[in-house]
Amino acid sequence: MTQQTPFTQEGLPPMPDLAEMQHWAWVGGRMQQMWLEFLAEMAQRQPNAMEKWADPAHWQDQMMRLFGQVQSSMNNLPDMTKLFAAPPANGLPDTDAASAFWQNSLGLWQGFLGQIGLTMPGAATADMAMPPLRKDRRFSAPQWQSHPMFVLLHQSYLLMADYLLQAVESGPTDDPAQQERMRFSTQVLVDAMSPANFAVTNPQVLEKALETRGESLLKGMQNMLDDLKKGQLTHTDPNAFELGRNLAVTPGKVVFETPLFQLIQYSPTTSTVLETPLLIFPPWINRFYILDLSPEKSFIRWAVEQGLTVFMVSWKSADASMADLVWDDYIRSQIEAIDHVRSRLDVPSVHTIGYCVAGTTLAATLAVLARRDRADIVKSATFFTAQVDFAQAGDLKFFIDDQQMAMVDQLSADGYLDGRYMACTFNLLRGRDLIWNYVVNNYLMGNDYPPFDLLHWNGDTTNLPARWHRAYLEDLYRDNRLVQPDSLSADGTPIDLRLIKTPSYIQAGREDHIAPASSVWQLTRHLSGPNTFLLAGSGHIAGVVNPPSSGKYQYWTNDAPGLDSLDSFVAGAYETPGSWWPHWIGWIRDLDGKTVAAKGKRKPGGAKDAVIEDAPGRYVRMR
Repeated sequence: MTQQTPFTQEGLPPMPDLAEMQHWAWVGGRMQQMWLEFLAEMAQRQPNAMEKWADPAHWQDQMMRLFGQVQSSMNNLPDMTKLFAAPPANGLPDTDAASAFWQNSLGLWQGFLGQIGLTMPGAATADMAMPPLRKDRRFSAPQWQSHPMFVLLHQSYLLMADYLLQAVESGPTDDPAQQERMRFSTQVLVDAMSPANFAVTNPQVLEKALETRGESLLKGMQNMLDDLKKGQLTHTDPNAFELGRNLAVTPGKVVFETPLFQLIQYSPTTSTVLETPLLIFPPWINRFYILDLSPEKSFIRWAVEQGLTVFMVSWKSADASMADLVWDDYIRSQIEAIDHVRSRLDVPSVHTIGYCVAGTTLAATLAVLARRDRADIVKSATFFTAQVDFAQAGDLKFFIDDQQMAMVDQLSADGYLDGRYMACTFNLLRGRDLIWNYVVNNYLMGNDYPPFDLLHWNGDTTNLPARWHRAYLEDLYRDNRLVQPDSLSADGTPIDLRLIKTPSYIQAGREDHIAPASSVWQLTRHLSGPNTFLLAGSGHIAGVVNPPSSGKYQYWTNDAPGLDSLDSFVAGAYETPGSWWPHWIGWIRDLDGKTVAAKGKRKPGGAKDAVIEDAPGRYVRMR
């Protein structure tokens, strides 16, 4: 049997013999059989599934649904015929860039011909050398440099990608918003076009297929079919984690519940605790256990160890019964949770945390309480990567035009939006890392899934009430009404953020692509009370979930008065290595350091304390 070898400088692998060809015919037949078995399974699940899944129109519809969020913005792509016209070309935004593109392309081809031993008439030896290679981690494996053909392939792609993005950046700037849409759309297209994303143009995929004699292709196809069945891209080993076993394991009890949320109280680990408890509002877009991942990463466990009595709201994933929920319901729920904690522990006020959209809602809740002369029931408010002013809200603003709203309506016929579509939207914001990287590894390479708690949480989607979700996109992201005094109201009470005088701690992530730091900074301009702004290293998740034990990242503070922009904050900021959590707990203790014994209802589930169930509760497990 012919020995299969990797692609090398010397050439391609030799032609297979008859036995090898028979084996590869079997691999192809097995892949076809897997597809037919998949169709049969879908037909068994649904009477018309066979026709539907075999119909090319169905696949077109599925792709439109999956990538519909960027459909309208793709119309903003540059005119490719102009961009790649040979220079000089009228209408190009930068003819020097076009000339450089063609010169660099010629240099690549000359270098390729020189590598394979061919020369161009009249060309000097130096001209036939391969120019310096562009670096990109997608092509860092040695297979991409081991054969001139793959060098030419990925270098030509990188050259074209750079040119396209530069053309967008150097285009007319009369409409900055339009230019940003073009930049985003072009980046999505460029990421999708990478030769790494296709089996026949990825030497790592071809090499592994040869080494495993097709087993990697069979395993990759099985991974793809499994994802098609569940309608969601898998990022991590689905069997590696389980709620209550190695995720969300901080001991506690569900002490209160409504049709919309459960309230969890965690058991103390210190003999005394701060008198004022902490109530955390996570985003209902995701599961609350992002703050209670594996024990060494758990913010909740750490906060309990600092002597805080910690309560967590666990939102229920939406179903058809929640079709009419609106923002008012979530604001009422936040107030209800605050009042229940106060009553349960007989305390006048609570510390609060609002993460992402729950932080946006916390700001609205504080404004409602201030208007009702009840602001004193909240001692402090901490905002994790939360926005109230959406003028600089980042790439998510590209998903709120009329076409996208119509798609949201189409996908929400049962009164709620399937969380898988929101997950797709967030994945598209980092398509290279959260989509194409896994297409290559899971489907093309057939690699084993790694165990990663954060990615398990990322794939644990939550359904959203359709009516409220649409209003959120229109009223906040599109029309930016929250920062317009009394433009919005909740439960009959107008919202004016200027009324908020509650001491606030505002945390932003330097590399946050969902809530950009410049947008989070605007909170400091709209709240009237004392506030502390902190810029953490990393992004929307890792910038928040960064325990002191990890020794990772850093944070920046700046206590100078009169700072009027994020740039001025950064210019004079002091950098501290490591986690920002100790800085936050110091801020909490400075507000009120009074302690009480950790007894009675400070220990949930004790004598005469009727509780509902153990943490993490039922709601977090509902799909």
